[in-house]
Amino acid sequence: MEIGGIISAIIIGIVIGVLGRLVVPGRQRIGILWTILVGIVAALIGSAIASAFGVADTKGVDWVEWLIQIGLAAFGVAALDRVKTRR
Repeated sequence: MEIGGIISAIIIGIVIGVLGRLVVPGRQRIGILWTILVGIVAALIGSAIASAFGVADTKGVDWVEWLIQIGLAAFGVAALDRVKTRR
């Protein structure tokens, strides 16, 4: 992976993480770095899932891929918040 790919993965991860965090109701007790990491992981896994279903490369905006990524980020933020709250 080239430096451009890493930078774009971080930027997409930030966007996906923040959108996933906005979807989860209530206050989350995780920091912004955890949100970014969850977003990056959700973006990578969401892209793989979208590719597996054949919806990753469409004409125009890949809305289905974005929805999968945001859903995974919301799940990750909620799960991480639940783990952090129990401690």
